Amino acid sequence: MFTGIVEEVGQLQAMSNGSMRLKAEVVLKGIHKGDSIAVNGVCLTVTDFDAQTFIVDIMPETFRRTTLAELCIGSTVNLERALTLERRIGGHIVNGHIDGVGRIINVQDEKNARVFRIAAPAAILRYVIEKGSVAIEGVSLTVAAVTEAWFSVSLIPHTRQITTLHEKKTGDRLNIENDVVGKYVEKFLLPPVKSQEQPASLGLTRVFWEQYGF
Repeated sequence: MFTGIVEEVGQLQAMSNGSMRLKAEVVLKGIHKGDSIAVNGVCLTVTDFDAQTFIVDIMPETFRRTTLAELCIGSTVNLERALTLERRIGGHIVNGHIDGVGRIINVQDEKNARVFRIAAPAAILRYVIEKGSVAIEGVSLTVAAVTEAWFSVSLIPHTRQITTLHEKKTGDRLNIENDVVGKYVEKFLLPPVKSQEQPASLGLTRVFWEQYGF
């Protein structure tokens, strides 16, 4: 679990056979094999590390569902260690499980803010609400506006300075994770999915009693 508050910007040093080596500093403090680190919002497991870098393995499914495959040697990435009970939740609850990819269709400066308009699939937009939370490239942001085709977020200078979002421009693709609360609420409200092996009725019928010798 993460908060969407980026701790530092790291750099991709090597990529081969489904693994990445990333240069970092802050997230290496107290690191252990098996720890979870969010890389551009994607929860990945540390498989090895040294004094300046750490290695993570990436499954084909992760490459298919995120923008990680588009990174190249030297690319910068947002990094955040998993949440501990001692840390303040400054953003919102982020799982590091990317729901999909959006694309920046407009960038506009408004006084001290920079506004990104992001086109996204309907499956993403259904969970995006005005003034709600969304994680973009692992950064917890507040939704400024939302339509049937896009939503917008507004970035303060501090957020741009300490993350990779200051590099983003029109046409760039972004990892998106919806607020998990809305997805669970929807799941609970939907009728349960019946298994093919589940009997049509679980009532105490005459057939039921006869089947068990009564």
